[in-house]
Amino acid sequence: MDLTAATAPDTSGTLDEALERLHAFGPERGGWLSNHAPMAVEALVRHGQAPGVHRWLDHYRAKLEDMPDRVAEVTPSSWPEALGDPRRMADWTAYFVRETAGRPWREVLAEWWPRLLPGIAAGATHPVIRVGHSVRTLLDAEENAPRVTELAHALGYWAARHQPLPSLSALAPAADAAAALDAVVPVPEQSGGIRDRLGQLTAFPAWPEQPVAGPEAARARLTELVRAATHRYATYGYGEPIMLVHAATAPNAVLRTLPALPRELWAPSLDAAWAASAAVTAAYSPARPADPAPVPAGLSPEEVFARAAAHGDDHTIKFTDTALDIGDATALAAALRSVELNPPAL
Repeated sequence: MDLTAATAPDTSGTLDEALERLHAFGPERGGWLSNHAPMAVEALVRHGQAPGVHRWLDHYRAKLEDMPDRVAEVTPSSWPEALGDPRRMADWTAYFVRETAGRPWREVLAEWWPRLLPGIAAGATHPVIRVGHSVRTLLDAEENAPRVTELAHALGYWAARHQPLPSLSALAPAADAAAALDAVVPVPEQSGGIRDRLGQLTAFPAWPEQPVAGPEAARARLTELVRAATHRYATYGYGEPIMLVHAATAPNAVLRTLPALPRELWAPSLDAAWAASAAVTAAYSPARPADPAPVPAGLSPEEVFARAAAHGDDHTIKFTDTALDIGDATALAAALRSVELNPPAL
């Protein structure tokens, strides 16, 4: 990826302050809507918007709910029965807080990543996205308590909402990621929420055409997928502007996590990321593309992100963060399309 927009580790302390504020709250609101604040503030700080983070959080505060009550302790022997039980949200969070306090966070992540990966569609892919933002901070900067605790909250959310996709058959193979996304068949009934839509999935195009030859090939194909999904938003995002950002941000979260994982987990991570991106595409993509989004003339990546930050919508901020990872003109055009399509929050 180009990583055109220069970023630097946060030295202001703003991100850690924001995370400490947020860890008093639960990962959801209204029964199933995700708390996007930890992900959005990480992106804002990373792209030079730290001075406005607490103002953004003050505005977002009305959407936050307290952590739900605990039910029973999750233990090394009882976790299978608690996996995928959203009533155990606080139990899972407490479990991972204990685990990351007692062991290196990389060790905990490596143990749980293959257990959680089959449920990558959990919470409309928000848990894995939150893990990706968290791991990025831990890889880029000092491993301090707020950032390790954030990983614990993200993993706890994923475990509580763990949701495997239905058993799927393979359609004809696709030559590249863009062609594979184009060949995804929309679910027949698109009037319900994402859980209803994911339950209708039956088959995905086979991609990559051949098994990847090793970890580096898996990372290259995953990078290709993130680029293709980001570019696709520029013409298909209008179908469901909020939900379709996850076709790009979910696989990018996996890509961001790879450096923290044992290399033998990279190929299965690619498979899960493709399943997540294809699932969101099948659930929400319209049948026909819109006219291509105009390529921004003379706008730097930093200026594009500043527009997303001023817009204030959490999904727009996170998608633009992913678009800046790609860094090319089509990705920036897709980011601007998300600013245009999603309702502003500030």
